[in-house]
Amino acid sequence: MQKVPLEIVIPIYNEGEKVLKLLNEFEKIVNTKIRVLLCYDLDDDNVFNYENHLKKCSFEVILVKNPLSGPCEAIKHGLNFGNSDCVIVFPADDFLNINIIDKMYSAFKNNNDIVVASRFIEGGSMKGCPLIKSILVRVASSTLYFFSSIPARDASNGFRLFSRKLLNTVRIESKVGFAYSLELLAKCNRLKFKIAEIPAQWEERS
Repeated sequence: MQKVPLEIVIPIYNEGEKVLKLLNEFEKIVNTKIRVLLCYDLDDDNVFNYENHLKKCSFEVILVKNPLSGPCEAIKHGLNFGNSDCVIVFPADDFLNINIIDKMYSAFKNNNDIVVASRFIEGGSMKGCPLIKSILVRVASSTLYFFSSIPARDASNGFRLFSRKLLNTVRIESKVGFAYSLELLAKCNRLKFKIAEIPAQWEERS
């Protein structure tokens, strides 16, 4: 497998049409040389209906089978599947933040081992979120920022970049949900590896 600077891991579950639209936007907007890893659980995922379309992308797209089940295991497998210098975990239904992929890679090139896509710094936003969910997310992130040494104001967002150096140094122990992201952030900070934040947008989606 040819080495590329950046791999983008996208966990999917019957999101074939969204994936095609997302990849089309990647082709228009992303300048960094990428490989996309679509991490799926089941062999009957509807993404296979679009396999011929995936082969027409200007960058390599690989379908990666989750050996277990659930988003956490799919992402963990995707993070360790390739050979790029860094990996971004990107949601299949996020069409707001494609324009920051190059910025995240630039921040990695400035010797950062995690680049957090942050909703809670200047230029970031969180819109349409139910009030209780918004309060819980903001309180959790603020608590970690002010009462720990983790230099990130948005600790709970799973959308971020991880360096291959970090992924090769630590073992991900989380087994559910998106806990892996917070775990890697804490371990990166403990190792005194560099962490950067750049503004990201978020809107409530179905």
